[in-house]
Amino acid sequence: MTDIRADIPGQGRTGDAGFGDYVQLLKPRVMSLVVFTALVGLLVAPVQLHPVETLAAIIFIALGGGASGALNMWWDADIDRVMRRTANRPVPSGAVAPGEALGLGLALSGLSVVMLGLATNVLAGALLAFTIFFYAVIYTIWLKRSTPQNIVIGGAAGAFPPMIGWVAATGHIGIEAVLMFALIFMWTPPHFWALALFMNDDYSKARVPMLTVTHGRKVTRAHILVYTVALMPVALGAAFTSIGGPVYLAVSLVLNALFLIGALRIWRRPEAVAEADKYAVERKFFRLSLAYLFLHFAAFLVEATPWADALSVWAGWEAVTWR
Repeated sequence: MTDIRADIPGQGRTGDAGFGDYVQLLKPRVMSLVVFTALVGLLVAPVQLHPVETLAAIIFIALGGGASGALNMWWDADIDRVMRRTANRPVPSGAVAPGEALGLGLALSGLSVVMLGLATNVLAGALLAFTIFFYAVIYTIWLKRSTPQNIVIGGAAGAFPPMIGWVAATGHIGIEAVLMFALIFMWTPPHFWALALFMNDDYSKARVPMLTVTHGRKVTRAHILVYTVALMPVALGAAFTSIGGPVYLAVSLVLNALFLIGALRIWRRPEAVAEADKYAVERKFFRLSLAYLFLHFAAFLVEATPWADALSVWAGWEAVTWR
């Protein structure tokens, strides 16, 4: 894809940034997902850190997530300015200078990686460093503007936090960490493609090769269904590991049934009908996808409680669990 940086005029009010602008630069909504999934990875691990170590690990993982957000906004300022959904971000709006965003992103990257390594272990710090690099360089700079598979491959960046949390506690990567990673990785394409269905004009104007732009909405709808079906065994399979259990399985069965129904509705939707009702079904599926991920990880947390362990013993869950 052609880089459109040269087509964009000056920044306007650069230098008027307040504290809130710098907070927004770190993408707090994305950071909240990073923090939550990383915390789950930490708490469900078989090795429990001291509360102070846990707090330190979460703070530094959050700072790493914020660093990724700042670097993303620095590089994507030109296309963010074109898209209605992102035009008011700190860099494209002119509140924060590009150099400030770059400097903050690099500084937080170094701080978060070094301090996580010191607070927990070197492998956790190395994973955080790779995650920041993957999101800022592999996804933002390379994949996002070059291929409709951008969100498929790039989804790995958002899938690493629970693995980092697990590694921070245990010092190694276990099958449970891989499954938590895979759950987010497989969830990301249908989640973002649903968004792209009703935000396609933004991506088209910014010349971002989302699947909706390069292959059309009909193909995107089919891809959402395919990835939803592929996601189901990953989500359900986690129930039979040490972080799963009967509570998680029940939650996952309900959520995956709802997700599949939603994907089927999207797949069957004629474009004219979707456009006429302003993509109401697609918007509903997007909101469901947020609940889907949150509730799966919440169920992991529930399974880590003593009463859930007692329920598993009572139900004879050990006999069907891969531990």
